[in-house]
Amino acid sequence: MNTGKRFANFTDILIICIAVILFIVPQALASGDAKHPVSQDWEFQGVFGKIDKPSIKRGLQVYIEVCSSCHSLDQVAYRNLLDIGLTVDEAKAIAEQFEVTDGPDGEGEMFERSARLSDKFVSPFANENAARAANNGAYPPDLSLIAKAHPGGVDYVYSLLTGFKDEAPEGVELSEDMNYNPYFPGKQIAMAQPLYDESVEYLDGTSASVAQMSWDIANFLQWTAEPEMEQRKSIGWKVVLFMLVLTALLYAAKRQTWSKLH
Repeated sequence: MNTGKRFANFTDILIICIAVILFIVPQALASGDAKHPVSQDWEFQGVFGKIDKPSIKRGLQVYIEVCSSCHSLDQVAYRNLLDIGLTVDEAKAIAEQFEVTDGPDGEGEMFERSARLSDKFVSPFANENAARAANNGAYPPDLSLIAKAHPGGVDYVYSLLTGFKDEAPEGVELSEDMNYNPYFPGKQIAMAQPLYDESVEYLDGTSASVAQMSWDIANFLQWTAEPEMEQRKSIGWKVVLFMLVLTALLYAAKRQTWSKLH
């Protein structure tokens, strides 16, 4: 009898969960009425995809010169920059532009020092309250995993950065200090357009259009979200090849064993 009741309770819970997935979640997602991100042809896509290191390096420059004033990269260390082709000296030079609180020293006092390769990217704000106070109450999210955390992925990052409009369409009334962007949930975003043509001067001489900078920062954020991607794909192919060879050997052994029994 108790077993039957437990089964009935489990069935009820299961039905409720299915209802939430089928009805409530889609309605919640649709309530934002955000435009679907435009799909792009990224070099890292597919089983043979690879990261675009030159683009990632340019994206790093965009992040440092534009995005780092508001957004953190809490999950990325300066030493990780060696993985995208920076030399030790280049990575150290970037880290030393920022200061971190360290200590205590021999006298028990905390002190400021230049960031090292072992440090994570220095946050622009001491805490969430400080971040909100500096941004009219809005909290700039950490960008370390944004390319994976958002359902639209890296396409969303690119579409959002290229989707800002100077004015909202007729009939759309923006709230105070909000900006119109059709790709953001609700189509109103507290962040002002961050990128304009030639916002940065690329070190490699690439023309810094809004589209190019958006492409590069999107590639950079894809890398921060999944820095092990190339290694994972390489290991995956090795495993597949190993399994194919093992299967062939096992099949040959089976044929040989059974041939002796006939």
